[in-house]
Formats: sequence, C-alpha cells, structure tokens
Amino acid sequence: MTSSTPASSQSTPGRPLRILYADDMKELRELITIVLGRDGHTVESFANGNLALEKLNNAAPDHFDLVITDHHMPEMNGLELVRRLRERTYRGKVMVFSSEISPIVQEKYRQLAVDRILPKPIFPAQLRTSLRDLFAVAATPSA
Repeated sequence: MTSSTPASSQSTPGRPLRILYADDMKELRELITIVLGRDGHTVESFANGNLALEKLNNAAPDHFDLVITDHHMPEMNGLELVRRLRERTYRGKVMVFSSEISPIVQEKYRQLAVDRILPKPIFPAQLRTSLRDLFAVAATPSA
C-alpha cells in the first residue's frame, strides 16, 4: 500500500524532504505520514520491505532524501532492505525504527551506513529532532 502526503507547513530540517517509509504497522505508517506531511515533507509509505524496494528500484537513485524502515517486517526485514538499497547505490540518509534490536544487529546497520536507529515507540518530537540533526546542513542559510 502506498500513500503520498505533500503538505505546506514548516519543514522541520529547513527544506521539504522526500521520504520513503516502510513499516508493517498500518497505524504507525499513517501517523508518521501525517506528522511528517504536516511538517511539509512528502512521504510514500509501504507495508513491507519488498514493496519499498520495488519503489526504490523504479525511482532515480536520488529521488528520496531519506529512507525510514522498521526492523521487524514480514517478507523482507529492515536490515535486508537497507542492504539491498545500498547495493543499488542509494546514498541518501537512512533511519531505522525498532522495538528491539540486538547490539549485533545494530552493528550490522552501522556497517551499512545507517544514520540513525530510534527505539519504538516513536514520538513526533523525537522524530523531528532526528530530522533536524540529520539534515542540519540543509537548514543552514547560505551566505
């Protein structure tokens, strides 16, 4: 299932972002899409890693500024999704959400250049802070 939500409110990191979000929890996908949409970002959400990867395979490598994925999903987990998108030459930012990730799995994500791992439950303020941190350069006014 895909949903796109463009919005025209203030952008948390300083500019609107194009975000791909994969999570098997429908309610969380809807909530995150609404929160980020209200901040001015465009979110395309998918129920599993296979659907997200299909979208990534059909998009230009720089189409998305950020990929957010849950770790535990059916069909393809977040680790496999990140591994495959890195093989595909995606060089954008990656954020992982999870209710539990072992230190060994966290290290595997770091080896794949994941920018941020956030524990579930995710709170809007925590997500906005992470976006500001990850895209701080984009928020800096040019001289």
